[in-house]
Amino acid sequence: MSGEFEHLVAEFERFQAGIRSADERFGGLGAMRQELTELRASAASADGGVTVVTGPGGAVLDVRFTEAALAKGPQALSATLLATLREAVGEAARRQAVLVEAHMGNDLGLVDQVLETQAVAFGTTVEELRSKLPGDQPQAEDFSEQRVLRPAEPPPAPPAAGPSAGDRFLRSLFDEVD
Repeated sequence: MSGEFEHLVAEFERFQAGIRSADERFGGLGAMRQELTELRASAASADGGVTVVTGPGGAVLDVRFTEAALAKGPQALSATLLATLREAVGEAARRQAVLVEAHMGNDLGLVDQVLETQAVAFGTTVEELRSKLPGDQPQAEDFSEQRVLRPAEPPPAPPAAGPSAGDRFLRSLFDEVD
């Protein structure tokens, strides 16, 4: 009975360790959410006449024009605005991906997926977009290779001498009729 009790205690301790690991892994979700709501990205046209500020999900928060940009005419202003919008929204998506990956790990390759998609959509290269990634983002611990609730190795099998007193007790709890 002592060996079986030790086995149950070891199982319980492994379970508690798994819960602590899950708490650590998901404990930073609140901080990530806060960082995402505060996210801002900005892009300016090549001539500096149009500036666009975006937030989470590429939401447009502000658009600014200089007098020189307004003087170019509607078609030129429209083309400049669209190009600047595209750049600001792309920047917001890249920053969002970096933030999520920093908190959740790289097991999905989120940043790479965003860069590959944008490279095709914007007609540029992944390397060019990668050079625009923010380099000073805090790096969170990567838990992607850690198991959350199950130990990496299966627990040792209990003694195979038939149902133990503990097994009989647990079965009796489920077999009782109310």
